[in-house]
Amino acid sequence: MERRFRSLVLGAILAASPAAAQDEVRVASPDGRNVVTVTARDGGVFYSVRRDGKPVLLPSRLGFAFRGGDSLRSALRITGTRRDSADVTWTQPWGEVARVRDHHNELRVQVAEGRAPNRRFAVVFRAFQDGIGFRYEVADSAGFRDFEMMDELTEFALADNARAWWIPANRPEPDRQEILYSSGPLSRLDTVHTPLTLQTSGGVQVVIHEANLVDYAGMYLANTGGRTLRSTLARWADGVAVRGRAPFVTPWRTVQLADRVEDLAPSVLTLKLNPPSQIADTRWIRPMKYNGVWWGMHIGTETWGPGPRHGATTANVKRYMDFAAANGLGGTLVEGWNTGWEIDWFNTGKARFSFTQSYPDFDLPGVAAYARQRGLTLIGHHETATMIEPYERQLDSAMALYQRVGVSAVKTGYVGDLTEHGHAHQSQYMVRHHRRVIETAARHGIALDVHEPVKDTGERRTWPNMMSREASRGMEYNAWGGEGGNPPEHETILFFTRMLAGPMDFTPGIFDLLIQRPTGKPRTPEEARPRTTLAKQLALYVVLYSPLQMAADLPENYQGQPAFQFIRDVAVDWDTTRVLEGEIGDYVVVARRERGKENWFVGAITDEEGRNFDVPLAFLAPGRRYVAEVYADGPGANWRDNPLPVAITRREVTSTSRLRMVLAPGGGQAIRIRPAAR
Repeated sequence: MERRFRSLVLGAILAASPAAAQDEVRVASPDGRNVVTVTARDGGVFYSVRRDGKPVLLPSRLGFAFRGGDSLRSALRITGTRRDSADVTWTQPWGEVARVRDHHNELRVQVAEGRAPNRRFAVVFRAFQDGIGFRYEVADSAGFRDFEMMDELTEFALADNARAWWIPANRPEPDRQEILYSSGPLSRLDTVHTPLTLQTSGGVQVVIHEANLVDYAGMYLANTGGRTLRSTLARWADGVAVRGRAPFVTPWRTVQLADRVEDLAPSVLTLKLNPPSQIADTRWIRPMKYNGVWWGMHIGTETWGPGPRHGATTANVKRYMDFAAANGLGGTLVEGWNTGWEIDWFNTGKARFSFTQSYPDFDLPGVAAYARQRGLTLIGHHETATMIEPYERQLDSAMALYQRVGVSAVKTGYVGDLTEHGHAHQSQYMVRHHRRVIETAARHGIALDVHEPVKDTGERRTWPNMMSREASRGMEYNAWGGEGGNPPEHETILFFTRMLAGPMDFTPGIFDLLIQRPTGKPRTPEEARPRTTLAKQLALYVVLYSPLQMAADLPENYQGQPAFQFIRDVAVDWDTTRVLEGEIGDYVVVARRERGKENWFVGAITDEEGRNFDVPLAFLAPGRRYVAEVYADGPGANWRDNPLPVAITRREVTSTSRLRMVLAPGGGQAIRIRPAAR
C-alpha cells in the first residue's frame, strides 16, 4: 500500500531565474529545522547546513578534479534554480521498519563554468526532517563527454570539533571495514570510512554517508586540516577514481541529523534516496534464521577443503539441516562445498574456485532436495578471494545451477583488499561488479548475503534481494582475531556506526563462549573468544539487525540449552523499531515489534561495565495483558571468567509496567513480550 503526494513549487517548471538573483539560495526541511544554503562566491559554489538556526556545516566547497590537473571548482556561477517537494509513503517487503515516509523539499541548483570549456552541471539538494542529501547531475554538454575523474572535491566543513567514531580507510590493508573503531576529536582523523558518526558539543548527532552508489567509486572522508573533511574516492589500479561519459549522476552525499543518539536508528535516509524496487513480486524474498557449516572452520574442528575434517560433506550438512528443521530455522549455509579450497589461495591471487563443481563427498542436488523435504533452503556459498574475472565468467552458470536445484539464497565472499588486477575493494570496478551480481541473482530468484562487501548505500530498496552484508569486524574475529577478539564495547559502537548503513550479518549466537579446545581446555580471557555473556549473545539478535540471522554455533553446543528457546522464538522482520536507551560505546536498549504480530522483542547490551536499566513498556498496546519472557545474566555472570549463567523468568506486564534490567559486565538481556492468553 503506497500513499503519494508530490508537488512542483516556486516555478519548478519555469525557466531558470536570472543568474544575478541567484548568489544565495536556500531550501529547508518540511519542519523548517534543517536548512541548506547554497552560495556562489570567490569563484566557487559552496553549501552550508544549519539546524534550528545553529551551524552544523560551514560553507563547504563543491567540485571535481580530473586527470591532467583539470579541476572544476573555480570560475563557477549559479545560473538558475528549480524547486520540488514530495511526500511519499511506501511499505518495505522486509526491514527494521515496515513503512518509510519520504517527506522532503528539493532545490536544484544549476551551475556553469565561466570559462572554457564552459561545462555545466546541477547540484540537487533534498532536505528531510532527519537530514539532508545532495548529488551532482552532469548534463551531456560539449565540455563533459568522456572523462576520467581523479577525485571529487566535495567538502564537509564541520562547525564544531565534534567527537567522532571511525575506522581508517584508503590504505593498503585492510580496506574491508573489518577494523575496531577509534574515537576522539574530529581534528584527529586522517582518512576514514563512512558512515562516520559525530557528536557535536551542542548535542547534535551527525552521520556522514552516501546513498545510491551505482556506477561510481565508494567515498572515503579525508581530513584536510582542522575540522574540514573532503570526499576522496576509491581507485582503479591506475589511480583513476571514476570513468564515465556524460550525462551522469553521482551518488547522494548524506548528512543525517538528530537531537539524541537514540534517534539515529533506525536510519532510513539512504532508502529514501534510492529508486523504488525493480522486483515486481518480492514474495520469494524471505527473511529467515539459519545455521550452517561455518563456525567449525573458524575454530578448527572442520575444514573448508577436502580431508578427514571436511565440513561440507553430504552427511554433515544433512545433520545441520535436521537440527535446523527441528528448531524452526529457515535454512542451512554450507561453505567449502565447491572445488578450489585445497589451493593456498588466501591473499595470494591464486584462487581457482569452481562455482558449479562439487567435491566428491558433497551431493549438491541431493542436499538441496533434502532441504526442501525438511522445509528449508540450502544457502549456497561463493568465495571469490576478490578474483573477480574468474567469478564473473562463471556467474550466470553458477546462479542458474542454484536456481535449478532450488537454492534461493547465496552468501558471497571477497576476502582480499585488492582485486587480481589491483583495483580497490570499494572502487568503481567493484561497485559495477556487485551490481552485476545483485541483478543476476535477482533474475534467478536468489537473495544475497555479501561478506567483505562494498558498503551498504540503500540498494535494498531497489533490489530487495540484496538482504544483508558484513562490512564489519564480525563474530569470526572471536575465533582467531587479534587482541583477544572483539572487546565488550564493540557491538555498542557498531549499532551507532556501521548499522546506520543497513543490515549487518554479524553471525551471533555462540553458546560455547570459552571455545573448548580438542583437549578440553578452555581458552583464556586473553585468547580469541567471544567477550560477552550468553545473555548478550541472545540480545544481539534484537540489537544487531539483519533479515538473515545465523545461529552460528555448532548444533551440539545448543543441545539441552534452555536459552536456545529465545533463538527459536526471535523474529527477523520488524514492523516498528524503538531505541529506548543508548550511548555510543557504552550500552544500547532496543525494542522491536514483529511484523504482522503483536509480539515485541527487547535487547539490551553493555560494554565491560555492568549496568542497570528501568525500562517503561509504554510501547505496548494500552489495556492489553502480555507475558514477558526474560533471559537475563545469571548470578555472578561476567564476560571474563563466568559468561554462561542465564536466568530465565516470566512475568505478566502491561503498557504501564516497568522492567528492571540488570546487565553483567560484558552482558545483556533478551526479552520476548507476547500477548497473554485471553
